Amino acid sequence: MTSQDPNPQVALVTGASTGIGRAAARELTAAGFTVIGTSRNAGRTEPLAGVEFLDLDVVSDESVATLVSEVIERFGRVDVLVNNAGAGMAGAAEESSIGQTKASFETNVFGTIRMTNAVLPHMRAQGAGRIVNISSILGLIPAPYMAVYAATKHAVEGYSESLDHEVREHGVRVILVEPGYTSTGFDTNAAWSDSPIPAYARQRDIARDLVTSAMEKADDPTVVAKVIVAAATDANPRVRYTAGSLAGRVSTLRRLVPWRAFDKQIRKLNQLPA
Repeated sequence: MTSQDPNPQVALVTGASTGIGRAAARELTAAGFTVIGTSRNAGRTEPLAGVEFLDLDVVSDESVATLVSEVIERFGRVDVLVNNAGAGMAGAAEESSIGQTKASFETNVFGTIRMTNAVLPHMRAQGAGRIVNISSILGLIPAPYMAVYAATKHAVEGYSESLDHEVREHGVRVILVEPGYTSTGFDTNAAWSDSPIPAYARQRDIARDLVTSAMEKADDPTVVAKVIVAAATDANPRVRYTAGSLAGRVSTLRRLVPWRAFDKQIRKLNQLPA
């Protein structure tokens, strides 16, 4: 597909106002797609050449249904859905209230499921489609002091791989993209646990410093965006695509290193007592 294609495919990217989503919208446009980007306030989103922004709140059934209906009415199809909208969360698992934990799952997991359920009937009807779910290397490994966020990404991993088996016979593929640390402001935008416990204070501060340090060497969102385009366009796509060298190394180590050695390395990297 090229930008001169008379019938360009339609890509819908959630959380496209900043970061990975915005970069993905730009790269998909360059690859020849008609791109609809979403944000919770499209009217205040900085314009991006070739991308039309529409309002969407992935935690709302009504908002999701309205958005997908409008896209189908105006463009006739959805060929690629990029489920990128999400929210970071950090702190000890015990320090997060059930309400805060539910809110994280509502966006990162149920938002993905809402969008997927909304587009699947149209993809099945047209006999083709790609659903690209943005996971994380933290969907592959333990993440001390980011347990709730890691749990949401582990959930997306299990959901996506299982769903891919269900919909393949209908011409639809569900693909995971797993970035490492990416320059998206995660360290400053992530919510921290709402019920801090003194017993975790020292290690929580260490975790905060480690995230800040990691973000200084983070990948540019374009690195992830190019992998998203590959996932959307490869003739024979894989179920998982890592994005960036760190993610690739972590994925390989998770598969090959004995669990005791891997466990020890996790504790070392997170400066946890032996």
